[in-house]
Amino acid sequence: MTLTFPPGFLWGSAAASYQVEGAAQEDGRTPSIWDTFSHTPGKTLGGDTGDIAIDQYHRFRDDVRLMSDLGMAAYRFSVSWSRVQPTGRGPAVQRGLDFYRSLVDELLAAGIQPALTLYHWDLPQELENTGGWPERETAERFAEYAGIVAEALGDRVEFWITLNEPWCSAFLGYGSGVHAPGRTERLAPLRAAHHLNLAHGLGAQALRAALPARAQIAISLNPAVVRPLTQQPQDLDAQRRIDALANRVFSGPLLRGAYPSDLIADTAAITDWSFVRDGDLAVIKHPLDALGINYYTPSLVSAATSDGPATRNDGHGASEHSPWPGSERVAFHQTPGERTEMGWTVDPTGLHELLMRYTREAPGVPLYITENGAAYDDKPDADGVVHDPERIDYLRAHLAAAHRAIADGADLRGYFLWSLMDNFEWAYGYSKRFGAVYVDYATQTRVPKASAHWYGQVARTGEVADA
Repeated sequence: MTLTFPPGFLWGSAAASYQVEGAAQEDGRTPSIWDTFSHTPGKTLGGDTGDIAIDQYHRFRDDVRLMSDLGMAAYRFSVSWSRVQPTGRGPAVQRGLDFYRSLVDELLAAGIQPALTLYHWDLPQELENTGGWPERETAERFAEYAGIVAEALGDRVEFWITLNEPWCSAFLGYGSGVHAPGRTERLAPLRAAHHLNLAHGLGAQALRAALPARAQIAISLNPAVVRPLTQQPQDLDAQRRIDALANRVFSGPLLRGAYPSDLIADTAAITDWSFVRDGDLAVIKHPLDALGINYYTPSLVSAATSDGPATRNDGHGASEHSPWPGSERVAFHQTPGERTEMGWTVDPTGLHELLMRYTREAPGVPLYITENGAAYDDKPDADGVVHDPERIDYLRAHLAAAHRAIADGADLRGYFLWSLMDNFEWAYGYSKRFGAVYVDYATQTRVPKASAHWYGQVARTGEVADA
């Protein structure tokens, strides 16, 4: 059986600036929180950094040519804030903007649609030095930065994403500390979540003011599929708590202009939420042209069964500190089934579940899968060929789930594979390979894996065939 996607469905791949660009100290770029974090001993596996990454700053023309050869119709990339605004404030560095101008021009010349993400976790270190995302000023500075990039690229880029996965920025960066800037606090993640929401709203306003009417403005969330271990009341309450912190802390203000009352009650011992000012929620609930959904694996939760620390197996990296303020006593369990190299269970039903949830919760808002993919331990064989049948099976199953969601009424407009190439995988360094293109990090040689050719065929035809 062959699954045929609607005409005009957008097929692309995705990447993030710190994971691929390199050139960390060139052309005026200053450190981001990920430069500082990765250079701090013990924070990344093997002490790996993104100083060189896959050197896309210098190799982007070859990379765009490879995308074109593989049949990609779109490329979702992010802008390095500190490459454009080294201090996070003030005028732009034109050399930094020139890189993105050249990248966009190259993409357009190849017939590839650019999809620009303004923020994919690499806050300028100077803004973190004054408090980072827990402080309101960071949201205000983000709006200024959004306007600068829109003025520079708005005539050529039509698809704009304000933030990528703000949950990770807030709760992994300021709660568990497994992501930059590595802070381990209870109040800071909640303050950061609100100011990221506010940054989206203020940034969207700045984009609207600078962009042509045809431009689309979106945000990419990583909503969690949270399932209870049992149907017992205590496990259903655990599910509710994590759903509030993982999902509704963002979807509530974005889609309904309010934070969930149960979230406020769950966190009452930590904060009275007085950092939410009059008018903030109206700004955050800025009309969306599209909503990005990132999905990898579901979560399975229960109430903790002992007086000791709850089981920490939430899939976000080992830490003695919880990213769940007010709900630290929720236990996470490994979901059954096949796993990727990340230890994440392969479960495409979760993708269908998310697409249908946001079809209900955001009626009239087109959806895009802005990240989906899997890490496997891929290596070239003796002939230099990289076979990755597990990734092809993963993609086929998740695209089938996406196709089923469309049939069930989801207004799904596109799919971005994470990721086009192997790259710097945050705290895991270079140990995890998500790419459809193999990268030899010593030589920067690119070798398309079998999955790259498979996905390219899907992108060219809009059809997914059964195995």
